[in-house]
Amino acid sequence: MLNGIIPASWAPAIHAFVRVITGLMFLEHGTSKFLHFPITEEMLGMYNQMGAMTQVTAAFEVIGGILIIIGAFTRITAFILAGYMAIGYWGIHVGMSKNLFPMINMGEAAALFCMLFLLFAVYGAGPYSVDAGRNQ
Repeated sequence: MLNGIIPASWAPAIHAFVRVITGLMFLEHGTSKFLHFPITEEMLGMYNQMGAMTQVTAAFEVIGGILIIIGAFTRITAFILAGYMAIGYWGIHVGMSKNLFPMINMGEAAALFCMLFLLFAVYGAGPYSVDAGRNQ
């Protein structure tokens, strides 16, 4: 048991669940930029101001999100995405606001994605993934 609350036998399923939800949430950021779904008027205005960088970011989010969801090439994908999110946090959120605190610079999502992707870069996709199927 993990601290007497969750059976250790659940770890592979929880690992997969966290990976899929992380990938879906990351993918949602990409679809909001490419497909304008889901999106708010405030976000649309911001994306229009960013121009070409929005398209590059959206490509990382869509392709990376799909690869994380299915668990394909997870370690390298997650490593690249962790770096991309670190650049986003330090370059955009901290850089533009001149404030280190995620709650103030609106960088909470970037910081959390960075840490989750770093975790997947180290531990991989887990047993319920394309990677696991390829390694058998």
